[in-house]
Amino acid sequence: MHDLVIVGGGINGAGIAADAAGRGLDVVLCEKGDLASATSSWSTKLIHGGLRYLEHYEFGLVRKSLQERELLTAAAAHIIKPLAFHIPQLPHSRSSWMIRAGLFLYDNLARRRRFLSSKAIKIDPDGPLNSAITHGFEYWDAQVDDSRLVVINALQAQRKGAQILTRTECMDMRATDAGWCVTLHDHRRNTDREIECRAIVNAAGPWVASLSAQLSKQKAEHDIRLVKGSHIVVPRMHTGSQAFMLQHHDGRVIFVIPWLQDYTLIGTTEQEHEGSLDHVEISKEEINYLLSIVNLYFKKSILHSDVVYSYSGVRPLIDEEEQNASKVSRDYNLDLKTQPHPLLSVYGGKVTTYRVLAEEVLSKLKTALPTMGPAWTANAKLPGGDFDFPEHLFQKLVLQYSWLGPDLISRWLNSYGTLSFDILGDARSIGDLGVKFGHNLYQAEVDYLCKEEWARTADDVLWRRTKLGLKLSKAERDSLANYINQSLSAYSR
Repeated sequence: MHDLVIVGGGINGAGIAADAAGRGLDVVLCEKGDLASATSSWSTKLIHGGLRYLEHYEFGLVRKSLQERELLTAAAAHIIKPLAFHIPQLPHSRSSWMIRAGLFLYDNLARRRRFLSSKAIKIDPDGPLNSAITHGFEYWDAQVDDSRLVVINALQAQRKGAQILTRTECMDMRATDAGWCVTLHDHRRNTDREIECRAIVNAAGPWVASLSAQLSKQKAEHDIRLVKGSHIVVPRMHTGSQAFMLQHHDGRVIFVIPWLQDYTLIGTTEQEHEGSLDHVEISKEEINYLLSIVNLYFKKSILHSDVVYSYSGVRPLIDEEEQNASKVSRDYNLDLKTQPHPLLSVYGGKVTTYRVLAEEVLSKLKTALPTMGPAWTANAKLPGGDFDFPEHLFQKLVLQYSWLGPDLISRWLNSYGTLSFDILGDARSIGDLGVKFGHNLYQAEVDYLCKEEWARTADDVLWRRTKLGLKLSKAERDSLANYINQSLSAYSR
């Protein structure tokens, strides 16, 4: 008899699994696809307080998000890094006094240790922005590798004793005298099995309402509003390290963010989503929308032909009968049904608040699972983040593995932190890393990702764990896929 089964391997599910396992609970997490294969890997890649939420008077959400921003940056400094944002001003922009007031609140709603205060700035006329833009504001948030954040939370959960079952779908559940009997289908082996547990958490993201109705045979507590957010990626638009928050004529804002050294990430849109949740794509209208706002602010225009990549994710927002999707709250709601046994469904949420959401989930389940220990994640380092100064870690790697070269060392540090030593082991030369698949992706890294981080396909490696999907040619991607397919038997867990 397990204590807890968690359905959904996105950021909320992985975070709950890590917290619960660290409290001594017997935890099983099941995910029908790969970890972070849906909404959690299609975000704007930010850990942020939500400056724009202040307009909707969501002070509590902003304060909570700012507090979590500090904690998460300390817990995973290898994948979460402070980033400056510039807000350039045009005539249609929000007034300066409104922005000053918002930034004052943003600076002071929670204690800041790792982030600088906001300030008014003059725009460099030789910079990338339209020469008509002369002033603006600067504030700070953080950039994150969103899918790796999910993976390292799953690693944390596993280290604490949890079972992480990817490609495993929850098909049914039924009540017994002692708790729940859950039917799981392993898609890789095409087999079914039943496990028993005392409580279930439904953290299925966009599928939360439909899964709740399917499994509990009851209508979901909340109606879900499915809102699609899309992003485009173009070649790097400017040499500076700062990101931009741009205000459109319709009042919405989009972000223009340096990404992976050679690219710029632009997003996001907000459109009502209908249809399949398994195949979500950007529309031509969304691309036009993003291009139009960027071209309004930047000297160099970008065209459809400049878009090298795009992605779309669906955010499950609680339906508040608000006509404008941008005004719907990004906060979460936790619905606990205690009869016949505990079943808790997670509605909404955002990457930034996943840790505190997990704490609240377990607080609600305390009565049903009285053996759980106290909360512990607020001051805990996540796997790979157990270091104090990045420069010291860089130097340690250089001293021990100087033959790697600075580019590969930097990439690994920004992806794996101290986990880099697990990948390298006793390697003494670049030849010890095995086959090179392309762009400094070597067999040793792929083997590690498959053996230790649940990667099962080339997409798992290239898009969710390394972000090298844009760097490898089709032939190189095919070679990687063939290698993984031939090696899968050795990676069975």
